[in-house]
Amino acid sequence: MKNVAVIGAGTMGNGIAHTFAQSGFKVQLIDISEDSLKRGIATITKNLDRMVAKEKITETNKDDTLGNITTFTNVTEGVEYASLVVEAATENIDLKLKIFKQLDEACPEDTILATNTSSISITQIAAVTSRPDMVIGMHFMNPVPIMKLVEIIRGYNTSDTVTKLIMDMSKTLGKIPVEVNDYPGFVANRILMPMLNESIETLYNGVAGVEEIDTVMKLGMAHPMGPLQLADFIGLDVCLSILNVMYDGFKNPKYAPCPLLVNMVRAGKLGVKSGEGFYDYSESRKAEKVARQFLK
Repeated sequence: MKNVAVIGAGTMGNGIAHTFAQSGFKVQLIDISEDSLKRGIATITKNLDRMVAKEKITETNKDDTLGNITTFTNVTEGVEYASLVVEAATENIDLKLKIFKQLDEACPEDTILATNTSSISITQIAAVTSRPDMVIGMHFMNPVPIMKLVEIIRGYNTSDTVTKLIMDMSKTLGKIPVEVNDYPGFVANRILMPMLNESIETLYNGVAGVEEIDTVMKLGMAHPMGPLQLADFIGLDVCLSILNVMYDGFKNPKYAPCPLLVNMVRAGKLGVKSGEGFYDYSESRKAEKVARQFLK
């Protein structure tokens, strides 16, 4: 189990690749976009440089980690020798089903197929493969190299052997795996997303402003980040997608996304990734902040 393929070089994918590579695994990072792969490797390099500067790792550790990663734009070539594949594509059920059909055909028959989905049914994903007993959820938290938790989600047919292997492997990454069952949102997002949605409802109903809501939760509940800022960090489109999965799965109105969230996503205000969400992350705003600090 020392050869791992990661599908997707975005925020989660490059973080997962970084974590496995730093733990000594040979990693094939796969994305259909060459530019995405270049950005992913650049992000990993930047994060490793930060760790070197903080004296958490050495330059040799950094070089070894980067040397453990090979990039591919072709799924078939990238998974040829993988013992484990971790899919970290966009949170879209149709895309994930398509990827898992491809993986099932391209991977050796003893390869374990994992998904980093934060809410979509593992059982549904596994059903499009010929190996449902070898399909499992590995829901890493963002930022992956730092956060300790991994939700290990068993589908209806996931075997005890595969579950134990993935639990043990997660520990070798320095993570704390928690086994959960396959229901919409699992544990983390089933609890987190309604809180974020209620925070958006509170803003939508005019109870308080963005900074006021976040301040109450940070100072009153000891949250390190306010819920609206956290939603921006996660991505408002991702929050909407997860809420829709839970709403569809449970048919319970308490999971229905706030109209304000729906409209912001429609308008392209997705949070940090788009430069604007509940807060402004644009370059002009960053420059303004730097100028204010300089003037002090």
